[in-house]
Amino acid sequence: MVILPIIADSTEELTAIFKDLHANPEIGFEESRTSSIVAEKLREYGVDEVHTGLGKTGVVGLIQGKGCSNKRIGVRADMDALPIHEESNLSYSSKNEGVMHACGHDGHTTMLLGAAKHLAETRDFSGTAVMIFQPAEEGLGGARRMLADGLLEKFPCDEIYGMHNYPSGEPNKVGICKGTAMAGASFFDIRIQGKGSHAAMPHLSRDPLVIGSALVGQLQTILSRNLPPLESCVLSVTEFHAGSAYNIVPDTATLAGTIRYFSDDVIALAEKRMKELCDGFALAHGVEITLDLRNVFDVLINDADLSDAYLEAAADIVGKDNVSDDREPATGSEDFADMLKVVPGSYCTVGHSGTVGLHNPGFFLDPEILPVGASIMARVVERRLAA
Repeated sequence: MVILPIIADSTEELTAIFKDLHANPEIGFEESRTSSIVAEKLREYGVDEVHTGLGKTGVVGLIQGKGCSNKRIGVRADMDALPIHEESNLSYSSKNEGVMHACGHDGHTTMLLGAAKHLAETRDFSGTAVMIFQPAEEGLGGARRMLADGLLEKFPCDEIYGMHNYPSGEPNKVGICKGTAMAGASFFDIRIQGKGSHAAMPHLSRDPLVIGSALVGQLQTILSRNLPPLESCVLSVTEFHAGSAYNIVPDTATLAGTIRYFSDDVIALAEKRMKELCDGFALAHGVEITLDLRNVFDVLINDADLSDAYLEAAADIVGKDNVSDDREPATGSEDFADMLKVVPGSYCTVGHSGTVGLHNPGFFLDPEILPVGASIMARVVERRLAA
């Protein structure tokens, strides 16, 4: 293991920043405290330019290398937490009721700060490092908001890199899936407007609960009977709300969920069939069914050559035996995909000793991984902007 010296000397500081961010989590587009800490630290570290307010709470720092070059490398970290009540029993657990860093974005933010500190002090590269701290990754469209605010017009990048912690129980293992790496995602809301009645006289109703239950089952036929067997897609109904009392057939029911996919043809077919099923159920049962279906994440595609370059940088830190390009595509989604649609780049995972899955109230990110991730982020900039 070769931790870059400035980052190694800053381990205590980085751990303190991480624990403070973990104890004070903020959900998407509300990361005011987090972004102010980020901006303050970047200025303290001597970053040349610090820009705030992109995508509402996003922060961008620019660091000029010693050498003269017009090339720019972007490195991105996310900052937001999740609406989850923490049950980790850590000494630095969330102080904000019902909000938790259950995906490790506090760690990602800390890693990028560590990388910025190293790069601003050494400047051993030729060109510009663009440090991007993004809000609202968790399904709220933070990347798209920053792009809409002109992120890559104001701060153009030739390449861009992202990173995510991986609670694999295998510290310092760095992996990349080349090409199509993570699923795109659409979220949906379905509202069934039926007709309520007394529970003792259900024949007078048009029961939205019964209709909704049948619709949930039929939505699964999109996967089993409409999509080609070798195509990958996940359709999950994750919410079902109806009723208010034992003796009332409800008037309305609402469903919600997500579709995960890897190709435009698959999501187009899934959305078409979902609309047809909702329209068909409405006609068959004499009710009104409205479908709100919206794309939230694009498919994440890693550039093959830049993935190799990223792994070479990681190997400088963790050793060649700890890097691999054999990660399987993931059905999870990540809005860094939106940035990769504009600028080529790559997205890697870094393993740590935690084994509780992401988005779990008991999730734990091992702070030992902070200098590792920071060093990899800094190293990829130095390699890609080598004089």
